[in-house]
Amino acid sequence: MERQERLPAVVIVGRPNVGKSTLFNRILGNRRAIVGDEPGITRDRIRGEATYRNKTFELIDTGGIIPNDSEMIPSQILKQARVALDAAAHIVFLIDGRTEITGTDRELAQILRRLGAPVTVAVNKIDVPGKEALTHEFYSLGFDDLFAISAEHRIGVDELLDHVTDSFPVDAPDEEEESKPREIKVAIIGRPNVGKSTLLNALAGEERTIVSPVAGTTRDAVDETIEHEGARYVFVDTAGIRRKGKTRLMAEKLSVVMARRHIRLANVVLLVLDATEGVVGLDATIGGYAHEGGRSIILCVNKWDAVRNKNKAAFLEKVRYEMKYLEYAPVAFLSAEKGTGTKQLFSLIQSGYEAASQRIGTGELNRFLQELDLDMNLRARYMTQTNVRPPAFVIFLDGNKKMHFSTERHLINKLRARYGFPGTPILIKPRLKSR
Repeated sequence: MERQERLPAVVIVGRPNVGKSTLFNRILGNRRAIVGDEPGITRDRIRGEATYRNKTFELIDTGGIIPNDSEMIPSQILKQARVALDAAAHIVFLIDGRTEITGTDRELAQILRRLGAPVTVAVNKIDVPGKEALTHEFYSLGFDDLFAISAEHRIGVDELLDHVTDSFPVDAPDEEEESKPREIKVAIIGRPNVGKSTLLNALAGEERTIVSPVAGTTRDAVDETIEHEGARYVFVDTAGIRRKGKTRLMAEKLSVVMARRHIRLANVVLLVLDATEGVVGLDATIGGYAHEGGRSIILCVNKWDAVRNKNKAAFLEKVRYEMKYLEYAPVAFLSAEKGTGTKQLFSLIQSGYEAASQRIGTGELNRFLQELDLDMNLRARYMTQTNVRPPAFVIFLDGNKKMHFSTERHLINKLRARYGFPGTPILIKPRLKSR
């Protein structure tokens, strides 16, 4: 659909090798919505459509400026980027924070000041604390608004976008889109004959609101779309893997193959266990793939009605012992055949999805970091969240000492204690900063 009004344009300008493409791709995120390059104006200018906090804008990368040629800089800028700069609602002037200000930077600053559009200086490749001290000299370029960022690690990028898009209009909600419930993809996985198909039938039959039963992408999977309390759940059942004539060993191999495939497509995973058999090696193997895949996980102890000595505490202790790496995963005791205990799964799925989508601000994270008692020989300088689903955090460390796995585990436990994150794995990515 063609837009009635032109989107506000944000133009990234700077000399070569300051990180313009990295910032461009970082702002676009996974969408990679490249509209096209325009060889008639400049072979280097590319543009894309980005959305930040419900504000949609056009993002333009003008390409690098030819350095060390005082005669060519002004003419090349005006010739190659005139269209973009003249139409800019905001200009991001990107500087390499690890080098001193160059003559190219100063000449470009003079040109930008004459354009009349708002200009914000982004000092890139700053991934250590003490930003003000590191960026102070760049105020000499003559611009009031300056942000220290690391496009590669997404440090400071949100703060930059908050400022750049401050005056942009908020997108009007699309009535059709707004009326659609949020869709969460759920994979039901587990070894053969633990009750995966029965569980799917119980979930679908209980709600009586199957929207669109659709044949899966293979003979062995079926999708069921179920609406429940304003949310839409797309369940993928991988139960039909045992074909006639196949051995049990082949069935187990297929269960792993199908589970790994559907884990990749899911937001949340239901790992079904057979309560009458306890946790076996294949359960742990399949659960390990879900953990490594970074998916929110719910352990579903099925056939609980068939267990004679119903001691939930003892069974839960066995589950936690056999699957230590899934200690964050909630456990639901149920009987898919009788439909008991299945309704709780919807709230657990919602909770796991929201936890995996949770984002903690950089300022809050660093206040949290100051309160921690980490390894006394390990100094953590800075911490930021770089991704969601699963939540991923980068922590910058002084010196060349690597973070011990016990320290990483301690940090994850403290993050859970402070911010929750139920049901989702958490990734920690240490970065060493040698002096």
